[in-house]
Amino acid sequence: MLKNITLSADEALVEKARRRALEEHKSLNELFREWMAGYVGGEQRSGEYRELMKRLRHARPGRIFSRDEMNER
Repeated sequence: MLKNITLSADEALVEKARRRALEEHKSLNELFREWMAGYVGGEQRSGEYRELMKRLRHARPGRIFSRDEMNER
């Protein structure tokens, strides 16, 4: 079930967004739904990252690495 909402934005910004959406063969509605799904999903990814950092907190390099050392392959 979809719920209608009302948003306010600068008229020029809306027109630019509509043109860009048209270039991507999408509607502003579709882009907004995609954005909202990603926004909500970002909270989950943040939580997953925090959990990973908790699990890895025992890993300590013992020193600060130089830029060259970090970029070695």
